[in-house]
Amino acid sequence: MADAKVEEKQLMERIAKILDDSRMSIGTHNRKLKELLAVRSKSPSTAQFSSAFYKTLTPVFRVQRRTPSTERVVRFVSAFACVTDHEFLEGFLRFLLVGSVAADRTTRFRACQIVSEIMIRLPDDTEVSNEVWDEVIECMKVRVEDKVSLIRTFAVRSLSRFVNDSDNSDILHLFLEVLPLEQNVEVRKIIVLSLPPSNATSQAIIDCTLDVSESVRKAAYCVLANKFPLQSLSIKHRAIILQRGLADRSETVSKECLKLMKDQWLANHCCGNAVELLKYLDVETYELVGESVMEALLKDGSVKLSDGESIREYISSASDENEDSLHFTRSIQLMEAEVALYWRTVCRHLQMEAQAKGSEAAATSGTEATVYAAEASDKNDHLERILPTTVSDYVELVKTHIDAGPNYRFASRQLLLLGEMLDFSDTSIRKVASEFLQDLLHRPLEYEVDEEGNKVVIGDGINLGGDKDWADAVSRLARKVHAATGEFEEVILEVVKELARPCRERTADFMQWMHSLSVAGLLLENAKPFHLIQGKAIESAEFLQSLLIPGAKHVHLDVQRVALRCLGLFGLLENKPSKELIKQLRLSFIKGPSTISIMACKALIDLGMWHGPQEVDKATEHDFSLQPSDDKMTFTPIKLSETDEDLNIELLRLLYSGIQTSYWGKCLESDENESIQSVLGEGFAKVLLLSENYPSIPASLHPLLLAKLINLYFSDESKDLQRLKQCLSIFFGHYASLSANHKKCMSAAFVQAMRSMWPGINGNAGGSAFVVSNKRKRAVQASKYMLQMMQAPLYAKDTQKQNENGGSELPETSEHPSLECGEDGLLIRIAAEVLSFHTKKTPAEKSYVSSLCRILVLLNFQSLEQGAIKLMQRLLNRVSESVSTEKDLVKELNRMAERLKAVDRHPDEELSQDEAKLIFGRLGLDLNLDVDAPVAVPHTPVPCSTRPSRSRRRVRHEETSSDEECSPTSVQSVPPCAPGSRSIRSQRASKTAAMSKITAKAIPTKIDEDDEGEEESSMVTSEDDSDESDQFTA
Repeated sequence: MADAKVEEKQLMERIAKILDDSRMSIGTHNRKLKELLAVRSKSPSTAQFSSAFYKTLTPVFRVQRRTPSTERVVRFVSAFACVTDHEFLEGFLRFLLVGSVAADRTTRFRACQIVSEIMIRLPDDTEVSNEVWDEVIECMKVRVEDKVSLIRTFAVRSLSRFVNDSDNSDILHLFLEVLPLEQNVEVRKIIVLSLPPSNATSQAIIDCTLDVSESVRKAAYCVLANKFPLQSLSIKHRAIILQRGLADRSETVSKECLKLMKDQWLANHCCGNAVELLKYLDVETYELVGESVMEALLKDGSVKLSDGESIREYISSASDENEDSLHFTRSIQLMEAEVALYWRTVCRHLQMEAQAKGSEAAATSGTEATVYAAEASDKNDHLERILPTTVSDYVELVKTHIDAGPNYRFASRQLLLLGEMLDFSDTSIRKVASEFLQDLLHRPLEYEVDEEGNKVVIGDGINLGGDKDWADAVSRLARKVHAATGEFEEVILEVVKELARPCRERTADFMQWMHSLSVAGLLLENAKPFHLIQGKAIESAEFLQSLLIPGAKHVHLDVQRVALRCLGLFGLLENKPSKELIKQLRLSFIKGPSTISIMACKALIDLGMWHGPQEVDKATEHDFSLQPSDDKMTFTPIKLSETDEDLNIELLRLLYSGIQTSYWGKCLESDENESIQSVLGEGFAKVLLLSENYPSIPASLHPLLLAKLINLYFSDESKDLQRLKQCLSIFFGHYASLSANHKKCMSAAFVQAMRSMWPGINGNAGGSAFVVSNKRKRAVQASKYMLQMMQAPLYAKDTQKQNENGGSELPETSEHPSLECGEDGLLIRIAAEVLSFHTKKTPAEKSYVSSLCRILVLLNFQSLEQGAIKLMQRLLNRVSESVSTEKDLVKELNRMAERLKAVDRHPDEELSQDEAKLIFGRLGLDLNLDVDAPVAVPHTPVPCSTRPSRSRRRVRHEETSSDEECSPTSVQSVPPCAPGSRSIRSQRASKTAAMSKITAKAIPTKIDEDDEGEEESSMVTSEDDSDESDQFTA
């Protein structure tokens, strides 16, 4: 036995020496591995060597720091386990698995680290029993959810060896389950790198391209490049990958995405042909992605243009020689969508480079300027060689594609945009292009015939050609051809006049109406100065009265929509909006169906923001100054569905009534999640965000609008309005931090929003228990969201501006905001709201008050105003009384009261009634608080609470007291007291009498002591009770 111990000790010393030498350098590991293998071969048994090896290695499991020497030992041990026999390997793995479940985090960490190193280094053909692999897998699956992030990392690395095995699909499911929930960046990165290529993992990896961590996003693109062939991804996934990667804010990630696109997709799958890559992206659907891909490739120099490539390849001329003349005929080869986009982006890139080099040449001098000028000239020459030879060839090319039908509409639009790079300075050339533009503008709208024989317009029915992009391409080409001042407007007005002639004569059908109005919209959208359309073919008044207003009154709804859009654009060009225009927009908003009301609403909001609500109201010629001042400070509910004509109310009140109306109908199916509520919500958000630009809007209306937006954001009705939800989420994220005035508005809107959302109060509908519970949860969620906005700091730029401009409306500093803008004012508002409810509350009011108090205790008061601190102390005492039955809440309120007491510099001074009214007036509150009543600080409720039991005993005492019946003598012995303390003294008297009977045999001195204590306690309680009674009766 002694010889075995000595032999084991010698073996441990040899192993320890080898391990110590391996710490010095990685270069010695190969030699030391041979030495350790020799020691292993000379050992009498595997068990003896394993025991000595484990004992020698044990100190490594207690080293917490990841020093280089320790890491070398770990690598050496892992390498040795991979080259030794399978018997030692299996025993060593079981030894490590025991350490991986240890309570000590360092032991777990080292064990999982060595296991992961072994899994990475171990050859695939190593013989290991299935039982050992199962133990390793199950143990590492548990460690994936370890509380230490580094252990989770090594566990994921260990399991990555088995994730490709179809028999271990649970590992893949585990990775996909923990990936979106993982908080540590390195763990997420390792999981992404470990995921195999499959349909189940592609979406998870693509989602990681939006990860907050740069390293995780880069890892996602690396995995997509190395594991996912281009053909294995759907077109949508390809577009998303490139769209996110090329626009990533990190240069490292964008370079990784460019490497994926250039080295893998372009070089390996498309043989360097950019057009083939565009075919994989479906540029007709994802045009912007195709443009960004071409821009990135051109900027990187990955697109090589040969001298023979040009657009001229698609235009060929053939000559027919007759006796009298020589006639040339052109043969046009149609372009595919990808080819058209390719040439447009290439030409645009060459033009921009030529302009940039020309600007650099103009900014420098000497040899450098000559070099830049030569480069610019080369770029222009290359561009000329690509473009068609003449404008006539270009026009013929575009016409052929347009005539080819809707399948070539995308290519036609790309060729139209290509016209901006041509030179139209020559009169004859400009004449050819002008005739082509006339054909484009006179081309009627495309339509289909339904089963009933009715014409159905193809496209949106608003823009020229039924497409916003097409109308934009036509307008850009027209502005290039007619570049002189006023020429563009003159040409388009001539076309409008010709198209509107059947409309003025009332002989046009709805297709002609829509065509003329779409061309008019093209003019109004691109004619910035209003004087450019005055004195032309049609005067502005005639334009309005003969085309726009009649179109808005047309029987066909599609005609009304496009006419209302033109009315809105026309109003933006006017110096002051006209009466007829505003009247028609208001009538269409009130009486029109959902689609018409939406278009009129957009126009009214745009005009209100451009001219100001006051100017729009003046255009109606209504005298709003006669309205009571109280009506101007709030919004009176108006039912638009019950009105037959325009209302004599301001624009803002009209729109606010629209957002409260529920008869608009369902959302439009043709437009994504668009409804009247979403349009008005976006409009009010813009008004609040730019409220400083609209001084005519009373500041008292801002909280009403904000509360309505909060209610709309959290309402169940807007859950499908994704556009509105996204707009409001961005708005709320910035609104409160932009200025102190916004903080003031948020504070004032808090209670209004809560009142409007809480079921069962303020006239709000209730419902079943399930419905009420959901409504309360949404209200609580909204309150926490508003509190988060209140506690968000102001932006530094806004704070600096306020410090520099001392005359601002609300001067404040970032450290101590004013009472109206800070959390102190919100605390007073919430406390006043709680005290506005009576003592006897309904269940809905009780839950509402409790919810407000739970928000109240989360506030951080920072005010230095002593009057506000004293007022908050008194309000907190009253609030504690109203929720005295909730022990945990009262404790929090008491802690807050103690913090307020600590910052009170003059605790002996009392708050006067005038000071309290002044503070309430600053916050716009109307609360009658008796500050002269003595303050009784409520104590934390105990199991036998006196307040609720006191009121119940008081009622029983007035009717018939059982204590009086049992012990009338005791009752008579109690002296007269105040009404508020009578029941308590009767209780004490009854208790004293009962205790006297029970303790009749006790020692007299003991009874006297008890009586004195009871009497003393009774006296103290009576005084407190009388004080509280005085407070309630004052």
